[in-house]
Amino acid sequence: MATPEQGLGGFPPTPSIAEHHMSDTQSLLPGLSDTYRLLSACYYEPEEAFLEEDVFGQMERALAAWSPDQAPIAAELERGFREAGPEALLLDYTRLFLGPFVIHAKPYGSVYLEADNVIMGDSTMAVLERYGEGGFKLSDTFREVPDHIAVELEFLYLLHTRLGGEDGADPALADLKHRFLSEHLGAWVTPFTKAMEAAAETGFYRRLAWLTRRAVLADLNADPAREAS
Repeated sequence: MATPEQGLGGFPPTPSIAEHHMSDTQSLLPGLSDTYRLLSACYYEPEEAFLEEDVFGQMERALAAWSPDQAPIAAELERGFREAGPEALLLDYTRLFLGPFVIHAKPYGSVYLEADNVIMGDSTMAVLERYGEGGFKLSDTFREVPDHIAVELEFLYLLHTRLGGEDGADPALADLKHRFLSEHLGAWVTPFTKAMEAAAETGFYRRLAWLTRRAVLADLNADPAREAS
């Protein structure tokens, strides 16, 4: 997984939202951090490495740490992945995120945040600034747009990891996470995942959309900085 030196954008082989309310975001950190890491992995091209690296088993353990009632969703994801098979998964992935003629769920923040639905807009540049604030940069091998869903999820994984460790008392880092959630991923995750759910032809991507929205909005709703604003 990425470190400040390695950069972002590497495959990590490695009740209702309103009712899920936590007064202390620290209680979400351990499992939610890993959930973000594994969700990020699922937005790369589907391959057998998902099974070989036990992505779904890791997901179940991560979910159990912060939302035990949702842990069975990991098994549903694995079942959907196995039942669809490589060809159908790749076809669905391509239809949803790549095109070539129609991209049903564009995985870029600027498409949802800017009036003209542009790719690489002002909000994309703002995301790069947020990465820099956190001490991270995009990997030299990453060939996607900086506000791709996989990278934004990975960034939240890295922020949560730092907040759960020695940097847990750093107010600047907590503020960065709050701003990133409220101004970026938390602001576009709902229309993006709703588009995924509407267009997906496999159960795997429909459940992935739901869980992505569930995790990001739970994190946003549990943010003490949001309560104080």
